[in-house]
Amino acid sequence: MSKQQEYNADQIQILEGLEAVRKRPGMYIGSTSSRGLHHLVYEIVDNSVDEALAGFCDTITVQINRDNSITVEDNGRGIPVDIQAKAGKSALEVVFTVLHAGGKFGGGGYKVSGGLHGVGASVVNALSTWLDVEIYRDGHVYHQRYERGKAEKPVEIIGACKKSKTGTKVHFLPDDTIFEETVFDYDTLKQRLRETAFLTKNLKIVLRDERGEEKKEKTFHYEGGIREFVQYLNKSKTALYDKVVYCEGTKDKVYVEVAFQHNDSFTESTYTFVNNVITPEGGTHLSGFKNALTKTFNDYARRNKILKDNEPNLSGDDIREGLTAIVSVKIEDPQFEGQTKQKLGNSEARGAVDGVVSEQVTYFLEQNPAIAKIICEKAILAQRARAAARKARDLTRRKTALETMSLPGKLADCSDKNPENCEIFIVEGDSAGGSAKSARSRNTQAILPLRGKILNVEKASLDKIYGNAEIKAMITAFGTGIHEEFDISKLRYHKIIIMTDADVDGAHISTLLLTFIYRFMPELIKQGYVYLAQPPLFKVEKNKKIWYAYSDVELDKILKEIGRDSNNKIQRYKGLGEMDADQLWETTMDPEKRILRRVTMNEETESEVDVTFTTLMGDKVEPRREFIEANAQYVKNLDI
Repeated sequence: MSKQQEYNADQIQILEGLEAVRKRPGMYIGSTSSRGLHHLVYEIVDNSVDEALAGFCDTITVQINRDNSITVEDNGRGIPVDIQAKAGKSALEVVFTVLHAGGKFGGGGYKVSGGLHGVGASVVNALSTWLDVEIYRDGHVYHQRYERGKAEKPVEIIGACKKSKTGTKVHFLPDDTIFEETVFDYDTLKQRLRETAFLTKNLKIVLRDERGEEKKEKTFHYEGGIREFVQYLNKSKTALYDKVVYCEGTKDKVYVEVAFQHNDSFTESTYTFVNNVITPEGGTHLSGFKNALTKTFNDYARRNKILKDNEPNLSGDDIREGLTAIVSVKIEDPQFEGQTKQKLGNSEARGAVDGVVSEQVTYFLEQNPAIAKIICEKAILAQRARAAARKARDLTRRKTALETMSLPGKLADCSDKNPENCEIFIVEGDSAGGSAKSARSRNTQAILPLRGKILNVEKASLDKIYGNAEIKAMITAFGTGIHEEFDISKLRYHKIIIMTDADVDGAHISTLLLTFIYRFMPELIKQGYVYLAQPPLFKVEKNKKIWYAYSDVELDKILKEIGRDSNNKIQRYKGLGEMDADQLWETTMDPEKRILRRVTMNEETESEVDVTFTTLMGDKVEPRREFIEANAQYVKNLDI
């Protein structure tokens, strides 16, 4: 047998201590991209938040230092430093060097905790070039330093402090040999820390950025907790009533907190959390909330004759149209589906949320009949719109070979039927659509031209959305259906490419398309199927040679290389229609040469994405003006 085919005991590797984390970091933090980098901060902050949930911490400070290291400090109890009997070394060293070690496994340290796997501190340590930790306890300052996960020496006392001072300070520098990106983004941390502060009322979180000439600092402190969270999410919408409905209680050892308020939009924004960890796929706590709302509002509407005897019950979708809600539960032993904590599975959470919400919402409706009537009437209007939409929706469904209707007539489909090989270009206008149809590779590239600007779904009811010709064409072409009927397994193209002019109108059309996809097919974005094409801004011609520039910087670079003289012919493209088929293929459609930007969404900050879409595409002008003023400095290639 050749040496290459040998497979014996010597080839079985045993990774000691934190070596496994450094060998396979993605298993512990998801990825080594920017998202994984920021996850390091969340892990340390979550440990401090657990102290707050236990009632021992009210202030957390997060600082991005000049060298791009991070310092997280809290005023909790401070990690214990005495000897842990089983390990034979300081509990502090155990926490930072041993996987699945911590106070969250039934030892009485914490009743509830977000980081139930106990890998947080040790994983951050393993993936850092160095990590320093200081503990304030019993009038002493304890210190230990680690290099790539390994302790340099035992825990030592390096100073004294007041007996009343307690807490933990962690200072670490991510390992640049592991992470693809090592520069922390202030706004990303700001969004996550704001959300954390909303979920832990009375906790103050301070974020500082020491980099750059102008230092930044933001404090998050919300005495109203998730009530203020709902108000924040609704700030760019028009609330239908002034009060935020708030429910709080404990049942079957599950602490339940729910806040909600309806607005005049047509979309639902409900976010669920377990021990301050977002659960993007919901779970039993979400099921309990939905069931409670549906049952309670129908009972109230029947009892008060808002719904007549011959009228059907309101559906959950009807009642939740225009709803902004936060469902937060604290539970001792949460059971999640996988390490990513996407979905809660505890059956007791369903009953607890259902019981608390049913009882307290019933009481609220009886005490506030005017608000109850507003919600019920909105739900009845939604019911009627949904019935009209149901009729229109039938026209968007894919027909079988025996039926007359199939794909939209304006679609130039590709011949390959394997979705993994196929891509569809959504193109504005017949002119660009004609060039794209001529330029495309017919085997794998489909073209769907749209006429003008599509409907702004942020301001439209479901029946109007289904009645819009351009939206119907997209729904039919994609094949997935939308809303509650969405099925990603039926997606016909694994690349959906929005290709618009490189000007203000083109950017607006792209935004309208992204708004539609985000509101009704968010999984397409979450799973990475949506892209933005990047056509060139300039064509440079000299001595029968042609160059394309995709930015002003690239144009300057080309001109420096070829020389700036009168022989240069520079064309500024105003639209895709100015390109002939060959140019469009070469610059924007050829998979070997084109530039595509994938549209991504971080589920951990999805509430911020929601706020941004509402701000930009909603009815309120003032929040949009504030957004533009705050972000004007980042605009590139504005078409004046």
